Amino acid sequence: MSAPAAEGAQEPFSRKTLFWGIFASLLAAAGFFLLSTYAPDFRQPEGGGTPLSKDGSGYAGLVEWLKLANGQSPPMARSEEALSSGLASRFLLIVTIAPNSDPAALARIIKLRSGKATLFVLPKWITLPQQAHEGWEMKLERLPDTVVNDWLGSITKAKLGEGDSTIKQLDVEGRTVAAPDELQWVADDHPLIAAGTGRAVLSELDKEPFYILTDPDLINNAALKDPQKAAAALDIIAMLEPGKGAVMFDLTLHGIGQKYDLAKLLVEPPFLALTLSVLAAAALAFLHGLGRLGPPRTEARAIAFGKRAL
Repeated sequence: MSAPAAEGAQEPFSRKTLFWGIFASLLAAAGFFLLSTYAPDFRQPEGGGTPLSKDGSGYAGLVEWLKLANGQSPPMARSEEALSSGLASRFLLIVTIAPNSDPAALARIIKLRSGKATLFVLPKWITLPQQAHEGWEMKLERLPDTVVNDWLGSITKAKLGEGDSTIKQLDVEGRTVAAPDELQWVADDHPLIAAGTGRAVLSELDKEPFYILTDPDLINNAALKDPQKAAAALDIIAMLEPGKGAVMFDLTLHGIGQKYDLAKLLVEPPFLALTLSVLAAAALAFLHGLGRLGPPRTEARAIAFGKRAL
């Protein structure tokens, strides 16, 4: 009777094997949970006037161009805290406005960046994505002036100039470049980049270190195919930045990094402490369950012997 009882009490797996198997499963589950939670924030949008976009109206080329020029990739602000931090005050923030951007987000950026060097790039074109090439887009026509003026009015009391510009060339810090097609400009008696007398392509506000580039075709991906404009883009940024290479791009205006859900609340302060406490309690309960209070009980027979069966 002792031999069958010993065989019934034998454990099929060692405790060490069970421990590492469960630990690996939990670690894989935690990694999958974190990656699925934050993956949308780091997924590059397809098209649009964002610093991650590689189409004609995007600015990924400028980001790469600054990386080559300064030896390091410019940081990306994915949260409003990053826009107002002490470190961010030493950077020139480049805010690229797209036609579908959030006006409320722009208002928050203006408030957070008060007293800090910021370059606002206005939108210009209506585009449609190309079905044959993912991430590419097709230029249709210029945005109506009323749409661009709404964005411009959110930053300063000004409107785009009416009438086509006859200027064929622009002077950017002593460098002559071809003027973009259908040039956008504003009236300004003291322009940083002039498009004729009293007309500005790049202007500065009086009460804030805010700069407005009215025509994005000077620094976007489509512009950088021209070597002169590519060099002029660096000249424009060098003219405005507070320190060499101190440039930051904003992503909050495009909704990147601003989407909160229940999963993020569990892994970010202030609820991160609660999550860690629950995990610690679960780990203690698991470790407690690894030990036994005594030897395992053997399984009894289904039909007992002798008088017990009767």
